[in-house]
Amino acid sequence: MAGRVRGSARALLAALLAPALVALLVTPARGRGGRDHGDWDAAALLPPLPPREDAALVARFVAHVCDWGALATVATEEAVRGWPFADVLSLSDGPPGAGSGVPYLYLSPLQQAVSHLQENPHATLTMSLAQTDFCRKHGYDPQSPLCAHIILAGTVTKVNETEVDFAKRSLFIRHPEMKTWPSSHNWFFAKLNITNIWVLDFFGGPKIVTPEEYYNVTFQ
Repeated sequence: MAGRVRGSARALLAALLAPALVALLVTPARGRGGRDHGDWDAAALLPPLPPREDAALVARFVAHVCDWGALATVATEEAVRGWPFADVLSLSDGPPGAGSGVPYLYLSPLQQAVSHLQENPHATLTMSLAQTDFCRKHGYDPQSPLCAHIILAGTVTKVNETEVDFAKRSLFIRHPEMKTWPSSHNWFFAKLNITNIWVLDFFGGPKIVTPEEYYNVTFQ
């Protein structure tokens, strides 16, 4: 009798949870991107990878379709002072189809990375197509060079008044949750001023792209 009661209870619980689980599976993650952009993981919406021979175009492609990256700074905490210190940050180089190539960030003084940057603004930023469906669809491991990723080096600075509106629009359209983050954290818009670029999208080591080549690309 007790076994039948427990079985009925489990069946009832499963029936009640089923709609919620289905909704979680079919609804895009909140904050994963803005309208018409948050589903880069859908193969039908992810643009095709440019020819690998055009390293500058590949770099701009990766920078545009990625919504987050790993920013490595120089640690200031005593236990790890001077060591590389990486953290995952949301980013955007522009609204969908209007990428500028400039990685914009939304930062707070409460973040460890910001305290590092205040002492040393130099940083490197890595973005990988592993965050999209591209590598999974082709069976590429995230560490495989075929799963294209880029490494950008430079300095992180606050954006000026002439650029702040574009930075805000670029980030909020992809990461709408940012609009609700507490103002008490003193959020500000920043960007990586790129000085060096490495593209790893095939075997044989990274390809070097100059900032001039990178920004001269026509990309939509």
